[in-house]
Amino acid sequence: MQRGHFTGPGRIVPDDLYAEVLTGVARRERDRLHLVAGAHVTTNTYWGRLHATYWQRWTAVASVRVRLHASGAGCIWLMASDANKVGRAVAQAPVQGPDETVELDGPIDRFLDGGGMWLEFATETDEMTVSQVRWTVEPVEPQRPVDLTICSYNRVDECLNTLSSLISDPYALDRIAVIRVVDQGSDPLEDNVRFADVADALGHRLDYRRQANLGGAGGFTRGLFEATSGDPADDHDVLLMDDDVLLDPEIIVRLTGFAACTGTTTIVGGQMLNLLHPAHLHRSAEFANPEELENGNCVPGGVEEGFLLGRDERLLPNVLDRRVDTVYNGWWSCLIPAPVVRAIGYPLPLFFQWDDVEFGYRARAHGFPTVSLPGAGVWHSDFGWKDWDEWHRYFNLRNGLITAALHTPFDVRVVCRTVTKFLREYLVAMQYGLAATLLTAVEDFLRGPEILDDGSASAAARIREIRAAYPETRCVPMHELELDFRELVVQPAAPRPSRELLVWAKRTVAQATGRTRIRSGMVTAGEAHWWHVSQFERAVVTDMGETGVRIRTRDRQRLTELSRRGLGVVRRLYREGPVVAQQWRDAAPRVTSRENWARLYDV
Repeated sequence: MQRGHFTGPGRIVPDDLYAEVLTGVARRERDRLHLVAGAHVTTNTYWGRLHATYWQRWTAVASVRVRLHASGAGCIWLMASDANKVGRAVAQAPVQGPDETVELDGPIDRFLDGGGMWLEFATETDEMTVSQVRWTVEPVEPQRPVDLTICSYNRVDECLNTLSSLISDPYALDRIAVIRVVDQGSDPLEDNVRFADVADALGHRLDYRRQANLGGAGGFTRGLFEATSGDPADDHDVLLMDDDVLLDPEIIVRLTGFAACTGTTTIVGGQMLNLLHPAHLHRSAEFANPEELENGNCVPGGVEEGFLLGRDERLLPNVLDRRVDTVYNGWWSCLIPAPVVRAIGYPLPLFFQWDDVEFGYRARAHGFPTVSLPGAGVWHSDFGWKDWDEWHRYFNLRNGLITAALHTPFDVRVVCRTVTKFLREYLVAMQYGLAATLLTAVEDFLRGPEILDDGSASAAARIREIRAAYPETRCVPMHELELDFRELVVQPAAPRPSRELLVWAKRTVAQATGRTRIRSGMVTAGEAHWWHVSQFERAVVTDMGETGVRIRTRDRQRLTELSRRGLGVVRRLYREGPVVAQQWRDAAPRVTSRENWARLYDV
């Protein structure tokens, strides 16, 4: 089910995510731990523990066995906790010899609300070395072969690094039948000098194929499409993986091991750790509010942007003891069983954004749960360091509306209120390109399912052209600014106003009449709120990635044009929305069919 490692896949990953030295001195290596006399080490960490609460909730496995090699003199404990982090010893074994095989057994019980199991090692007057830690259980039934699908788009070095990580771990690699790299970029992976060595090392396992750019949805679906191409008895499950992650191959062992033991067919997702801040977990479990165009919401009781090396008020580690259930899992790493695809169809050809959300909600509606498994994660670019005002915001908005049409009653009052709120905030904050992006997304949603006929490839090109007409959508390096430094004084923001509509009305009048309070100034990324930026004639706003700035300048003509267009679009959405939503529901079986994807792939 999992191995016990003591360090991560690279030096940027803190060793304490795997094993923590509580007292004394210990040398941590990937598969080996050496303790000097008087040392105490615990694996009560994100990667070091068995998150037993998920095993008790979602599998019928009754017990776990931990087997390891040890030499020297010391003691080893198998520990357990409950939802309140209260620890207890389950089993203990002394070590006194040059080379011993130690086995510790623990029941997977008393974990229903939370808790986990981990190992602790201690020495007194002598040294001790442990290695080859393996946690094993008896699987419920034979497992289907698993394919790994990586969707790649012009991230050549990152994708080759991911493949090289797999090659470096033969044990994890043996869990994979086929590694399918779907390359949709203009800079082909196969043209890189490293590719030949990677392909030679992977041998028959590698299925590298190029295709037209159909976005993440098109790339990932190709893996599902190929893995379920024949008789159901020959189906493969598919582990989807982003190309630009920092990979610990151990995630493959844990996701496949857990999936083999679930009592019902279950989507098993890996969690996302932040690449810029490797000790932080993005979210432990997520849900969406499609009618409010929100996804990525943290499930109540879950952990959001959690510091995994932190301590609570009792100085106990933050190791996700309490179990939380997710609604869907992002496709940065997610294992989808073939029977789910056979039962509910393939993903929607949304190109990008909400494809994983919609598929998870559709699976849930058909009785297939999703588990976001702690202790199984990949390091991915921090979402908080990506600016919202980008071309892909079109897909976030449009696809959110499509998901709302398919999986909610589609209350037009709620949907229109949400669109109106976004529009008025974008306009008053001088984000005219983002307002145009929003309105284009709504207009395209109202066109109905025909907009997906080409897999949304034309929409991706068109929204870039639309946004290019709005200068504030471009991130400008600081050294390219031709402004006097006195016009770039940082202006701090006030707290969120208690009477937002009144403040918004005042700011709108000021923007329309040119009576803004501040002629020019700089706004930090974290304070670029609409109620603050709307006070400027020209606001130089730091991009969320902090690589440059975006210059927002008051433009009365665009404010007027977009306001009028927005009023018409919202009226259309209110009037036509229910009928269009039904059109999306009627078209869903066709759009998610194998025949439709075969047409898009031209096979």
